[in-house]
Amino acid sequence: MFLDDSFRKWARIREFVPPFGIKGQGICRRCIIVGNGGVLANKSLGSRIDDYDIVVRLNSAPVKGFEKDVGSKTTLRITYPEGAMQRPEQYERDSLFVLAGFKWQDFKWLKYIVYKERVSASDGFWKSVATRVPKEPPEIRILNPYFIQEAAFTLIGLPFNNGLMGRGNIPTLGSVAVTMALHGCDEVAVAGFGYDMSTPNAPLHYYETVRMAAIKESWTHNIQREKEFLRKLVKARVITDLTSGI
Repeated sequence: MFLDDSFRKWARIREFVPPFGIKGQGICRRCIIVGNGGVLANKSLGSRIDDYDIVVRLNSAPVKGFEKDVGSKTTLRITYPEGAMQRPEQYERDSLFVLAGFKWQDFKWLKYIVYKERVSASDGFWKSVATRVPKEPPEIRILNPYFIQEAAFTLIGLPFNNGLMGRGNIPTLGSVAVTMALHGCDEVAVAGFGYDMSTPNAPLHYYETVRMAAIKESWTHNIQREKEFLRKLVKARVITDLTSGI
């Protein structure tokens, strides 16, 4: 709410109870967004990550086999169709599946998943997508699209492009998740964030051998703009970076 200098929203929200108004004296909600960065490897942060009340994971980043570094707890797993885990056994039992919809086909895919219909690979996806998600409707959520819009255009400052999201103006899911957490958590931390372009041969992700140089091929994200946005949050102590990668 107060990431900028405008306090005009105060008069509109002060009468509402949380989570729509001002937080009272209740329990402090501590959240951590676990990114997929190779900087997480060999940090042994697993138990520290699991200490947070809410642990948010992104796309298909695995937990099994990496618990020492990334923890074992998952509260929310946010993804879009192309990023979702494709094997049902990979999903955590006690977590919510959260769809981040960037295009209308994403919501059509979710309909297929919920109603257990056949998913067509020709429905406008840029890579293969999961055909089954082992979650029932009460375990599925849709991320408020406002968080994507706010992250992209208000906080990061990506080009609006007449409202069309495409080349260079799609925020990474990590920045979207941070934006969401700033609305609903009292304390926000991140781990596994940051791209160090000075080490092109370093692992891009903690769970695979793809190298850092591969991120240069991305045409959808503006990595430099996002880094500046996240660094401001860290410098202002709005968020805590456990892996010091931002």
